[in-house]
Amino acid sequence: MQPASFQLSDYQFIKVELDNSRLKNNDINISFDVAGEYSPKQSIFELKFEAGASSEGEDSAFVSVTCLANFTFEDVASLEDIPDYFYQNAIAIIFPYLRAYISLVTTQANVKPIILPTLNLSQLTTPLKGNTTLKNN
Repeated sequence: MQPASFQLSDYQFIKVELDNSRLKNNDINISFDVAGEYSPKQSIFELKFEAGASSEGEDSAFVSVTCLANFTFEDVASLEDIPDYFYQNAIAIIFPYLRAYISLVTTQANVKPIILPTLNLSQLTTPLKGNTTLKNN
């Protein structure tokens, strides 16, 4: 059996929220949330990747961005056939786009820019796999 191959087919930012009044101090916490949905008929995996930045000690984020990324597969007939390496790699592929977009939004808004460093997000692999569902189409 050949290993499954996949590629990023498209992505879009579906939600962007910037509320600079929630920026209370310079100590910033960054949070990420991931989920996926696989359509076996179309061999498409939709990754939902959310990022938020909040001030230390604050509950609500002053910057929140949600990105949807679609990956197409070859040789994957079911959710169980998706290889484990895909989950980590999908996050690594889309993170630079999310990172750049957050920088762009905050810089263009003429507020304190949020420039995320390059991060190892391998800890999101297990949550993504656990938050992946089958799309009924």
